[in-house]
Amino acid sequence: MKLVSILIVMVVILLAAASFVALRVTWKLTHPRQKQIDSRPEDFSIHHYEKISFPSRESGITIRGWYLSAKANGFPDRKRTLIFSHGYGQNRLEPHLPALSLAARLVSCGYNILMFDFRNSGESSPALTTIGLREQDDLLGAIDYVEKNRPSERIGLIGFSMGAATSLLVGGRDQRVEAIAADSPFYSLQEYLEENLPQWTGLPRFPFNWLILTLSPLMLGANPRHVRPYEAVTGANKPIFFIHGTGDATVPSANSEWLYQLAAHEESELWLVPGAGHVRSYPLVPEEYARKMAAFFERIGESSKAAQDGDYAKKPSPAR
Repeated sequence: MKLVSILIVMVVILLAAASFVALRVTWKLTHPRQKQIDSRPEDFSIHHYEKISFPSRESGITIRGWYLSAKANGFPDRKRTLIFSHGYGQNRLEPHLPALSLAARLVSCGYNILMFDFRNSGESSPALTTIGLREQDDLLGAIDYVEKNRPSERIGLIGFSMGAATSLLVGGRDQRVEAIAADSPFYSLQEYLEENLPQWTGLPRFPFNWLILTLSPLMLGANPRHVRPYEAVTGANKPIFFIHGTGDATVPSANSEWLYQLAAHEESELWLVPGAGHVRSYPLVPEEYARKMAAFFERIGESSKAAQDGDYAKKPSPAR
């Protein structure tokens, strides 16, 4: 009897210790260090831009970023704003691309670019990072900003990793968004974490996966089961451009392949970049990447105009 009591106490102590570790790791994952903005548009020959701020849809959170105008920088204005959404633990710069390099190329093609920091990133308000759940409110705030301040602009979304998933979640349901480009999105956050959480935590799969995924919703009020990009894609009747590197060990390219199969719109595309790592397609083939990105939004713009003119039905359906 005494031995049983000792074993029970030991199990309780081990469980308590494991739970403490799991909660500590969860707290760190949801509060990554805010990286400073250490580069400016001028570094990429964008000399005219606005520093902007706007409220997230979630009360008390201020989002900060830049608005890069094609016309102000001497390029034809397509009257379209493309909103960039960065990845987990990054900021608007997405420095491994770098995002400003891609933005500069798109500005030269006539697109206006809105770059912003999600909550708890860059210069935006500190808050819980939820890997695509509450970040949707931040992206909706960016769309609200464009709608209010540039009402004649058509809106497209470009997202990277967490930002790609968030762009799918928001853009798939928001009728103000015309088209979406998603670079390295995950299919479902819960399923992704169940498979890949040890890469993030450095902890053994058992018992920590179960502890973290069970305790984090209770502790934080943020459940990864509610972050389901596949549902938004299934319900989105708009073009989506999926980009994924075949060498991505963080979010395998199968995620984009699965999502592409769910995309109903005939002008959706999938581009698998041979050998590219996680969100590393642009730095691997920057000219081709920028050209394909600009061509996608240009083609969607032409299709939209044809639809408004009443002759879209006469166009042949592009091959998938």
